Amino acid sequence: MAEWFAQTALSGNIVVAVPIVLLAGLVSFFSPCVVPLLPGYLSYVSGVAASDIVTDDMSAWRRRRMVLGTCLFVLGFSLVFAAEGALFGYIGMRLLEYQRTLSIVMGIIILVLGFVFMGMVPLLQRQARISMVPAVGVGVAPLLGVFFAVGWIPCIGPTLAAVLSLSSAAQDATAARGAFLALVYCLGLGIPFLLAAFGFSRFMRAANWFRRHQRKISYAGGGLLVAVGVLLISGAWDTLVWQMQGWLGDQGTLL
Repeated sequence: MAEWFAQTALSGNIVVAVPIVLLAGLVSFFSPCVVPLLPGYLSYVSGVAASDIVTDDMSAWRRRRMVLGTCLFVLGFSLVFAAEGALFGYIGMRLLEYQRTLSIVMGIIILVLGFVFMGMVPLLQRQARISMVPAVGVGVAPLLGVFFAVGWIPCIGPTLAAVLSLSSAAQDATAARGAFLALVYCLGLGIPFLLAAFGFSRFMRAANWFRRHQRKISYAGGGLLVAVGVLLISGAWDTLVWQMQGWLGDQGTLL
């Protein structure tokens, strides 16, 4: 396991993809359909009243309860997304002989998703979610995470689909690599939830900056997806990966 992790972490494909995937998770969190409902999510996973969360009026015990519930919530949606990443990575591995064609198809998909993220495809801008939620409390926090993963796919779909596309379009695609990239995405999506659980008021003061610049962030995130799509379609992504692998190999000999 340790050897596989080391090889994965030093893979040129992973080194190039991880920053993009991590940023995709962060951008997903700050989408208009996640941040406004943040007090509700924290309330459901902890059993703490939303009004107390907003004012940070709670005891140390309730704070710990909310942090624990949030961790379990993040674990719930991470398991779903990791399973999806593994599936796409497995598909990419099975279609290895058609890798160039797959890269072009996935590149086109990511390119379109980039324009969707920038709001340039109104037909695909609709948001949908599952409104039913289980009873509140830490015990159901993982289940709520699963509901989140399934119910918000139409909302965070552009960035999630880009992550899954990268999982299957790589020349060394495997189920493990797909799951790894999906977990990196969940890290970017989950860390803000945890920061909010530790101190909601302080977190929201920082989050307000992102809300004020939501449009610019959407254009920046969408532009990054468009760039990745172009790299995949043109074949430049593979060239970049090979160069990165060569650089990492040189660094390894120096060490």
